[in-house]
Amino acid sequence: MRVGALKLKLQFVCGNSFAIGPGKADILTAIDREGSISAAGRAMGMSYRRIWLLVDEMNRCFRDPLVATHPGGGSDRGATLTDCGRQVLAAFRALEQQSATLLDTAAYRDLGEWVRAEPLPPKSAD
Repeated sequence: MRVGALKLKLQFVCGNSFAIGPGKADILTAIDREGSISAAGRAMGMSYRRIWLLVDEMNRCFRDPLVATHPGGGSDRGATLTDCGRQVLAAFRALEQQSATLLDTAAYRDLGEWVRAEPLPPKSAD
């Protein structure tokens, strides 16, 4: 029995924006680890502006902000996940884990029986 690959990308929609998805969850993880938006951006190979816009979008999509920034020159400067941010990240990661169980279902195996290993070549436009 050959089963086709299944790619799931969980994304929560907020209006015309994505409140959170795998990439934004990775950003939250990087901010938590690095302690700042700019350091998280560097670690992920993203510009400060790009990562800041994504953080701003997340903060605007949830009832409470996910990331708190601490500007200034003191030792407490940088960024941290809020309690809400930690809860949202944990819930999203749990949902990712739960979605992986789809690979153990009969529906996945049945659909996989119909999927080719590679697509047929395109038909010519003669």
